[in-house]
Amino acid sequence: MLSAFSAICMMVGMVVGIGIFRTPAIVAGNVSGETMFLLAWVAGGAVTLIGALCYSELASAHPHAGGEYHFLSRAFGKPVAMMFGWARCSVIQTGSIAAVAFVLGDYMARLWPLGEHASAIYAAIGVSVFTGINMMGTRPGKNVQVVATLLVVAAIIILIVLGLTTQPSDASVAPAPASAPDGRGAFGMAMIFVLLTYGGWNEAAYLTGELENPRRNIPKVLALGTVVLVVLYLAVNFAFLRVLGLEGIRDSQTVAADMMRVVSGPAGERMVSIAILLASLSTLNATIFTGARVFYVMARDMTVMRWVGIWDERGTTPVIPSKSNRKVQIEHDRQIYRQRNVVERMFCRFKDWRRVATRFDRNIKTFMATIAIAAFVTWWL
Repeated sequence: MLSAFSAICMMVGMVVGIGIFRTPAIVAGNVSGETMFLLAWVAGGAVTLIGALCYSELASAHPHAGGEYHFLSRAFGKPVAMMFGWARCSVIQTGSIAAVAFVLGDYMARLWPLGEHASAIYAAIGVSVFTGINMMGTRPGKNVQVVATLLVVAAIIILIVLGLTTQPSDASVAPAPASAPDGRGAFGMAMIFVLLTYGGWNEAAYLTGELENPRRNIPKVLALGTVVLVVLYLAVNFAFLRVLGLEGIRDSQTVAADMMRVVSGPAGERMVSIAILLASLSTLNATIFTGARVFYVMARDMTVMRWVGIWDERGTTPVIPSKSNRKVQIEHDRQIYRQRNVVERMFCRFKDWRRVATRFDRNIKTFMATIAIAAFVTWWL
C-alpha cells in the first residue's frame, strides 16, 4: 500500500522534470515584464489546483487503479475508455517513457561519455533498470521514487537558496528591453508552456488502487502536491529573475546552468546537469510506475488478456489453480504450488501458540506483534 507521503512524492516526481530547467526562457520571451512573468506561474498553479480538485472529487468518489480509464468507462462506456486506453498504452505513455529516457541518456553521456551511441545505450539501460525495479513490486518502485523525488527537491532548493542569497553583479542582470511582447496572445502562448511544465499531476489518479484510505487521502495528495509544485516553481523562477533578469532569461537556452555559472562558476553548471539527471530519473520511474495500471485494468476488461490483469495487493501473488470446468483458465506457477505444504506447516507452527490460536489479542497491532514474536522464536529454535 502507498502512504499519502509516498503518493505526493510520486506526483511531484512525475511533474518536476526537465521542463522547469528549459521552459522559463520561452515564458519570458512571451511576457511584457517581470510581474507578468511571475503572474504566469501563479496563474498556471491556480489552473493546476482547480484541475487537481476536480480529479480529487472523481478519485475519492470512484477510487480505482484505472484512473482516467475508469472515469471514462463510468461516464461514456467501455468502447470510449478502450480507445483512450489503447492511445495511452501505445503512444502517450510509451512515448513519454522514450522521451524522458533519451533526455536521461543525453545528460548521462555528457557526464560519462561512451561513444557515438552513448545516449541510446544509457536510455535503454535506464528503461530496463526501472522496469525491473517496478516488476519486483510496488514497494521497491515506491522506495526508489521517494528517494529520487527528495533528491530532486533538494537540488532545486539548493538552486533557490543560491539564487536568492547571492548578490548579482550588474553585468549578470541584463536591462529590460525597449520593446517587449505585449497582448493577450503572447501571454496565452506563455501560459501554454507554463501548463506543460505543470503537466503530469493527473497521474495521481492511477494511485488510488494502492493508496491507503483513498477517499480521504487522494484529496490531500493532489492538493498538497500542487501546493509544493507552485511554491517550488515560483521560488526557482524568482531566483532566475534575481540573478539573470528578465532579458537574461530570454536570451538563455539553459537558464539554470547560466544562473549557476554566474553564482558559482563551472562547478555550478555540473551541479545543474546532475539535478536534471536526477529529475529525469524521477520522472522515468514515476511514468513506468503509473503506466502499468492502465494495462492492468484493460486486461481485466478483455477476456483474451485476463492473465495480464493479476493484481498483487499484499506483495505476494496467490498461486491457486483454476477449476477444470472454468471457462477462462488462470495461469499459476505449478512449481510453487507443489510447495504449498510449507505454508500449511507454517500455520500449524503458529497455532502451537495458544495466544495466536485463540486470537486472544483484540487489537490488530498487538496481535501482529505476537505473530512477529512467534515467528522469531520459531525461526530461532
